[in-house]
Amino acid sequence: MAVTKLFGASIKRREDPRLMTGRANFTDDVRLPGMTSMAVLRSPHAHAKIVSIDTSAAKAMPGVVAVYTGADLIDDLAPVPCAWLVPNANLVIPEYRAVATDRVRFVGDAVAVVVAEDRYLAQDAADKIEVEYDVLPAVVDQEAATQDGAPQLYDNVPNNIAFHWELGGGDIDAAFADADVTISKRIVNQRLIPNPMETRGAVAAYNPGSGELTLWVTTQNPHVHRLLIALTTSTPESQVRIIAGDVGGGFGCKIPTYAGEMIACAIAKRLGRPVRWQEDRRENFVTTTHGRDHITQLEVAAKNDGTVTGIRVKTYASMGAHLSTAGPGVPTWLYALMLPGPYTIKNFHADVYGVLTNNTATDAYRGAGRPEATYLLERAMDLVARELKMDPVAVRSKNLVPAGEFPYTSAAGLLYDSGNYQGALAKALEVIDYAGFRAEQAKAREEGRLLGIGFSTYVEVCGLAPSAAAGAMGFQGGLWESAIVRFHPTGKVTVFTGTNSHGQGHKTTFAQVVADELGVPFEDVDIVHGDTQMVPMGMGTYGSRSLAVGGAAIVSASRMVVEKARTIAAHLMEVGVDDVTFDSGTFYVTGAPDKVKTIQEVALASYLAWNMPEGVTPGLEATYFYDPSNNVYPFGTHVCVVEVDKDTGQVAFKRYVAIDDVGYVVNPMIVDGQVHGGITQGLAQAVYESAVYDEAGQLLTGSLMDYAIPKAAMLPWFEVDRTETPSPTNVMGIKGAGETGTIASTPAVANAILDALAPYGVDHIDMPLTPQKIWRLIHEQKG
Repeated sequence: MAVTKLFGASIKRREDPRLMTGRANFTDDVRLPGMTSMAVLRSPHAHAKIVSIDTSAAKAMPGVVAVYTGADLIDDLAPVPCAWLVPNANLVIPEYRAVATDRVRFVGDAVAVVVAEDRYLAQDAADKIEVEYDVLPAVVDQEAATQDGAPQLYDNVPNNIAFHWELGGGDIDAAFADADVTISKRIVNQRLIPNPMETRGAVAAYNPGSGELTLWVTTQNPHVHRLLIALTTSTPESQVRIIAGDVGGGFGCKIPTYAGEMIACAIAKRLGRPVRWQEDRRENFVTTTHGRDHITQLEVAAKNDGTVTGIRVKTYASMGAHLSTAGPGVPTWLYALMLPGPYTIKNFHADVYGVLTNNTATDAYRGAGRPEATYLLERAMDLVARELKMDPVAVRSKNLVPAGEFPYTSAAGLLYDSGNYQGALAKALEVIDYAGFRAEQAKAREEGRLLGIGFSTYVEVCGLAPSAAAGAMGFQGGLWESAIVRFHPTGKVTVFTGTNSHGQGHKTTFAQVVADELGVPFEDVDIVHGDTQMVPMGMGTYGSRSLAVGGAAIVSASRMVVEKARTIAAHLMEVGVDDVTFDSGTFYVTGAPDKVKTIQEVALASYLAWNMPEGVTPGLEATYFYDPSNNVYPFGTHVCVVEVDKDTGQVAFKRYVAIDDVGYVVNPMIVDGQVHGGITQGLAQAVYESAVYDEAGQLLTGSLMDYAIPKAAMLPWFEVDRTETPSPTNVMGIKGAGETGTIASTPAVANAILDALAPYGVDHIDMPLTPQKIWRLIHEQKG
């Protein structure tokens, strides 16, 4: 009997009942015999020398097992690793220790560690440690940090410049020399705090008898974590097991390997007892990586007809107090490669300074470099339209890559796989009724009301590949993915994947794909990930790669299983392999429809192995490692409509339309949810969120009382739709969907607000566009 096709079906996430009823198993839920708890004493200063540390009072407290300073652990732990070594950038990686030994460089830097019988005793004891500091001047502004006389974080990093990197294409100088109009604007892409629902945590257990180190940890990439923990703790990689159970969100901040889990591992090895550590929200704000934080001088060259001929940027990227695991790759390759965007811009140049500052390190945050590039480019399109007195849609339309030119090589050298950018724009214009809105806007302005509309026509690169390209970019790893698809004798199926879900719905989406490929019921497919002892080496989940890369590996392994099963089925039915057809879980002989074997029957036969074809081994499973030949390139158009209250500066969202093209869609409901979440985060950057430090390096927005994460009531209704342009890169024709909303929404919202403010001559406001900023500019213009 044919099985209903599941690819393209909006099936409810199978993960949700367990998560919603409190039956999830997060790292903080792990309990082991003899487990201790760890608390970290953190620096209250952004920059200071450690003069002395007195731990005697803490050690004397009942229930305290051990107290460690940086000097105690220096031989146990290598420096915290940086794994993206950008070439041709004069990269300097300063030594950053998990526990500071002589100097602290940001508020939250670890100074000492207490291990006790429970977390409350550990924290109380940490509070008893007395540290004498010699406070030093701090610098948190990355432009200022590069100037002569600025406070220096490290002696071997002059002017705090960890790297200086350039990338370009075409002839940028000629583009500006031949331009009819040039525009220059200083644009700040502010620092953000990821704030996943679950903060970071670790439970480390060491078996002195076997030498095995097991680490339960909140990570997006368990195998990469295993490698780095092995290197930093001097433990053989074969003796390290990483388990990522349920992970409560990541948004990129659970890619890096952090000091916290390194310390827990080192102490577990010393004590021979399990060590548990879970950061609280305050620790999360100051020690888990932040995102964005660029200051850019943007220059645009254009012709009078709206053709944009050149983009030039000089960007100062704050890296924080040290270089995080993937930190250097974000403001370089992941940023500059996408500066030409979806447009036929032939000339561009990026000049990027990676600067060390006295605040939390930065690394990937949802979109990672792509949102920063798209924001600049989409702001540039509106600035060009404003300068030339053209419609911003007309400027975009004139510059978009035509549908007939794919695959298209951008000025940055990327090969865009497929696209119909004009089609997505046209659909967005139809849904929003653009002509009708402009008429409504004109009437509203006559009434003194400020309506605005903003566009973002974007393309992003994701499913990052191939591994050879990663190596050329200095990424210290591959970008392939692995899968094992295994039938059991009973006909049930287990899939082992090297990707690692932290909210994406892998157990649902992957099961849909496999159920279709093998022709088995959806309920019979189990997805296993997150345990390095169970699944093959994999590169994890980030960059919207899970389905485009991990899913492609799963499909390839599934098809290998089917081919082995076909050979066995042909033997059992005593016909040639070429005479056997497979459809919806059944093998049948061409011309003899009554002669059939289900794939479950073949699976059982493969394990019984009573009657196997010559040269075919027992069992029914396959392993596949997939290294894509190219990235995938989702695209689309987002449109935001707002009304600004000129008396208060308050922004009211009237409509938000998102037309995305992510290729073929496995589960529309899950994709819609990812787009909703992405839009929310991007919109929040535009108008709500900002990590603010004072001049002394104190985080002023250090809690959810001060850092404005939006509530549902603060958001518009999202009108989500799609076009469908399959990717030729992978066997499913799919593209990534997890970051599209974040990349597209920020400039759409900002452009809408600035369009509303056009009567006042305001052409730019740095984010977040708060009521205070808007009100002030309106009244300055009035005055």
